[in-house]
Amino acid sequence: MSVDRLPCVLLSTTTDLRGLFGTALAGISDHVEILDHPAPNPERVRLALGWRPPADALPQYPNLAALCSIAAGVDNLLACPGRPRDLPVVRVVDPDQARAMSGFVLWHVIGHQRRFAAYAANQRDRVWRRLYPRDASAVPVGILGYGQIGRRVAGDLAALGFPVRAWSRTPQGSGPGIAHRHGPDGLSAMLAGSEVLVNLLPLTAETRGLIDAALLSCLRPGGYLIQVGRGEHLVEADLLAALESGHLAGAALDVFAAEPLPAAHPFWDHPAIRVTPHEACEASPQAVARTLLAAAEAVRAGRVPPDAVDAARGY
Repeated sequence: MSVDRLPCVLLSTTTDLRGLFGTALAGISDHVEILDHPAPNPERVRLALGWRPPADALPQYPNLAALCSIAAGVDNLLACPGRPRDLPVVRVVDPDQARAMSGFVLWHVIGHQRRFAAYAANQRDRVWRRLYPRDASAVPVGILGYGQIGRRVAGDLAALGFPVRAWSRTPQGSGPGIAHRHGPDGLSAMLAGSEVLVNLLPLTAETRGLIDAALLSCLRPGGYLIQVGRGEHLVEADLLAALESGHLAGAALDVFAAEPLPAAHPFWDHPAIRVTPHEACEASPQAVARTLLAAAEAVRAGRVPPDAVDAARGY
């Protein structure tokens, strides 16, 4: 075993990290030593790769220098009990993940625009009827969150002719065909007149429960929600009420407050809701391995790893 390899422990209560990422991590084995929890000689461990770690795990490794996620989201790591406040938490930045998310969102936006749900019902009932869908230019799309993934989604939608309004907490540059807003006033401006709402926000104290009755009421009548952020963003009862009243025409939900979604949950049987099992996009194993290697090199050099999040902001 090379003395230069930095020990890294795998921490998860829900995911077989070695099974998912073992092959990719073997490619960086000259630099990083992968250990299962509980690791021997825990004081040697300098890195952790985690997703929903055991609540008591982090204090067992007193010399951790970085905690790496397996995804762009890090809310479960930031909330882990016993996490030292100064321990850098590192997210995955993966262009392939942004492309996959964009494809997933475009699928649902176009499905709403082209009335694919109505065509599916017509096929079931053996009804031959043309519905003459509207042009993309008549379907404004609002995007909550304008980071790496939000920018890719916004750009791809704009390229297809959809009017795009994007919102973020702080000012950001915008691209062709994209109107960007920021801050509380900007959120109201972005929502007003949007028909489709795509949620790509990180989960923070400020965004928890953000998608509620008041926010949904700002969308055009007949609007559509695409929920791919975090389940805790959505007030589920308020979505059901908006669908039952007819204010929303439908919703595509990929993330949920309780996962797996309980079998008795009303989302399963609602005719206007499309449920997918938190698979809109995944960081590739290679991207996870690259992130871990970059973190190891930074720790070895005494630097903060690239793509470490601002723990106070939550992203």
